[in-house]
Amino acid sequence: MPDAYDAVIVGSGPNGLAAAIEIARAGRSVLVLEAADTIGGGTRTEELTLPGFRHDVCSAIHPMGIASPFFRTLPLEAHGLQWVHPEIQLAHPLDDGSAIVVLRSVEATADNLGVDAKRYRALMAPFYENAEALIDGFLSPLLRIPRHPFVMARFGMSGIRPADKLLHAKFEGERARALLAGNAAHAMLPLTSPLTGAFALVYNVFAHHVGWPAALGGSQAIADALASYLRSLGGVIETGRHIDSVDELPTSRVVLFDVSPDSLIHIAGKELPASYVSKLKRFRYGAGVFKIDWALDGPIPWRSRDCARAGCLHLGGTIEEIAASEQTVADGKHPDKPWVIVAQQSVFDHTRAPSGKQTAWAYAHVPSGSTVDITDNVERQLERFAPGFRDVVLARSVRTAADIAAYNPNYVGGDISSGAATFRQMIGRPVLSTHPHATPNERLFLCSSSTPPGPGVHGMCGYFAAHAALKRLR
Repeated sequence: MPDAYDAVIVGSGPNGLAAAIEIARAGRSVLVLEAADTIGGGTRTEELTLPGFRHDVCSAIHPMGIASPFFRTLPLEAHGLQWVHPEIQLAHPLDDGSAIVVLRSVEATADNLGVDAKRYRALMAPFYENAEALIDGFLSPLLRIPRHPFVMARFGMSGIRPADKLLHAKFEGERARALLAGNAAHAMLPLTSPLTGAFALVYNVFAHHVGWPAALGGSQAIADALASYLRSLGGVIETGRHIDSVDELPTSRVVLFDVSPDSLIHIAGKELPASYVSKLKRFRYGAGVFKIDWALDGPIPWRSRDCARAGCLHLGGTIEEIAASEQTVADGKHPDKPWVIVAQQSVFDHTRAPSGKQTAWAYAHVPSGSTVDITDNVERQLERFAPGFRDVVLARSVRTAADIAAYNPNYVGGDISSGAATFRQMIGRPVLSTHPHATPNERLFLCSSSTPPGPGVHGMCGYFAAHAALKRLR
């Protein structure tokens, strides 16, 4: 290998690989260094329970992946990535045995919202009609002038509001409020927080426009396709290369870090001004997650047939219950009835489990750094909507928030969003700057989910960081 590269990337998550690809497409030499023995960051797939049962270690369902403006420019299908779609994008079961569902059609989704059908159509139709512009704005840094200012301004009038106020103002019935409250909980913040309204709305825009697919064979297929394309461009990837200091890096003109601000300080703090390091230390991380993967003897026995046809489910009941759960976590406690997100990829991807068997994936929010095992709390929520669930469990793999942080240092305290999605931090992430991916050191850049546009498997943080680095290279 050459003694020097144009760019070295530390970390092989989707953003690190995206940054490497964009720099390699510009004709520059690139080396990616990964501490673990496998690439992927938050897009790894392993047999966590029993042989033949393939589980997504972190991310599972990928509306942002299929919608990503950057990923769409890449020949990922030619490098093995196939998206698979469930019949129902999202199901939200209720205690009466019914379920609210999100379908690709706005009209069909509205039809199961009862008294709020007309209100849902009126709210979502303009966003759906301008979905490409909205997704472009949502997956771009907020401090930049949007390419579609009027679309973003209209969305912002609703999205900037706390979800609880927005949903009570927009809807009369419990079904629509509960459905969108489940989306809002993805923010990992109390539903009284600004911007949670945006999470409530945008996930349904993704569902209607591109769906909520999974990667055939597991999320690892996303990383593998990115890596395969990078190698076709001449990029080099080395695994098992843990970097503790910039002194350990090969010679290069620029270095991009797909790591948390804490890790950036640890690795390169001595190369950065004290004032910038001080700002990075003020970066806030959010709640952690508690995760379970199950090997199942058969399908989950959902009370609602619609749930059995869904790829993803939100378990949490009413908006009040979801709001209480997220507030409890924000107060540093563990909810007795946690909001739980469940993915049952094997229902629509038969490569995930042996014939006749199934897998399931789930997480719930917990206080940062929690070491508490809340398996019983989570499984009681499953039993609530799928009586007899525990009877089909063959094996389970459990990870506390502390376990998740140990597995991936970027998930500080078990925060899979790599930083709290507060209003201030979505604008200034990791610091308030018009060039947030650059650091005061002209050679060093940050390309992780701790930069704009933030969390999700979309590669856009890496894309924007790569363009900042390419300006320096030129």
